[in-house]
Amino acid sequence: MNKMLLGMLALLLVAVSVQAQHADAKAAARALTEFNVDRSGSKEKLKEAVVAILPDPTGEDVADPRFYILKGEILGTLANEIITVKETGLGSLEDYPQVERLAVRGYVAFETALEKHVQAITSPSYLFQDVVNGIQVSQGHLANFGVDAFNAQDYGSAYLNLSSLLASHVILRKAGAVSLLDDANTMNYQKYVTALAALNNNMPEAAKPLFEDLYKANYDNPAIYEALYTIKSNGVDADLETAYQYLKTGREKYPEEVSLLFAEINHFLKLNKLDELSDMLKMAINREPDNPTLYITLGGVYDNLYQREFAAGDSDRARNYFDEAVNYYNQSLEKDPTNFDALYSIGALYYNRAANLTMALSELSSDNSTAGMEKYKVMEGEVFAAFDEALPYFQKAERINPNSVETLLALKEIYSRNNETQISNAIEMRLANVQRGGKNETAFFNE
Repeated sequence: MNKMLLGMLALLLVAVSVQAQHADAKAAARALTEFNVDRSGSKEKLKEAVVAILPDPTGEDVADPRFYILKGEILGTLANEIITVKETGLGSLEDYPQVERLAVRGYVAFETALEKHVQAITSPSYLFQDVVNGIQVSQGHLANFGVDAFNAQDYGSAYLNLSSLLASHVILRKAGAVSLLDDANTMNYQKYVTALAALNNNMPEAAKPLFEDLYKANYDNPAIYEALYTIKSNGVDADLETAYQYLKTGREKYPEEVSLLFAEINHFLKLNKLDELSDMLKMAINREPDNPTLYITLGGVYDNLYQREFAAGDSDRARNYFDEAVNYYNQSLEKDPTNFDALYSIGALYYNRAANLTMALSELSSDNSTAGMEKYKVMEGEVFAAFDEALPYFQKAERINPNSVETLLALKEIYSRNNETQISNAIEMRLANVQRGGKNETAFFNE
């Protein structure tokens, strides 16, 4: 049944297109008048008017502002009918013709009428007021269609409608006429929603001036600062220093805003500024204590600090950072025992410790003194102990994701070091399968 209806609709659209080739402004005006006489009983007349007025004008109509005013009125009437159906639930949208960019095309028709009126020396002065009235009515349509599109996450359509609404305000102000956006708060909110639509539609250059206007106006919304940071920190002209100033200002103004805190955390992660991150992440954990990702991230910060201090030869600080990393990774596992990232991270922490100690061990191999050999033996025990600590975490991680290349590599190496050749070879085969683009359907380490 649905396929048949779609087919009938396609035929109707073809028929409409064919009819439009022979329609004109007089036919459109006639149909609109008949529709206005009986709106509930003559919906077909509105369709006729729309079909007649949509094609590009020819002949004298090209320069006649009255043609574009009529076009704007017809499209505006259709827009109004659609809005009424949506708001009241009375009637059906299928009773009306479907016109892409309806509200925008209605507004553009009046905008074009204004251009033609200014260009035409003999154009009657009363047409100017008709155009102004039409743009004022169009503002409501643009707002309605823009908000509907935004709520439906059709951000491209939302931006098209809402940016046209902003443009209509400029025209009305120049004409000395009343606009929906005369109130400063209404205007700022409209700029904000329009900018969000642009940003969500991957149009940062369109969003940027609107957010900058709101920033200068001290508009009370923390999302402005995060948006400007996002825009300024990405793209070919990225400027992290300038971007961070927006974020810093926002954090100072809205210290309790979690989204800005997370944006700042990501900023310092991007710059690898580890020392600044620990306090921020602890603050974030206090705000969202059940978020395992925060514990993993903080564990990762301490993991990196451990690596840094170990490489610098500060064994005491390295050990403290190592213990903190273990602590926060384990706290994440307390929140979610099956979290792959936490399991893999703590396994990698012990594995990397074993690898670091192995490098130090090689330096001791040339010391054949009694003290040197004893030191070598102790450190060798630490190496094997670290690998043993890593193993169960990698096993659990493989159980959750049997296709993680990093996990399989670590497992293969550990079993190879332990001289468990059969297991090492089996894991190597599974690893090769994944590297060739295959998939391991089941885990090797089942419960």
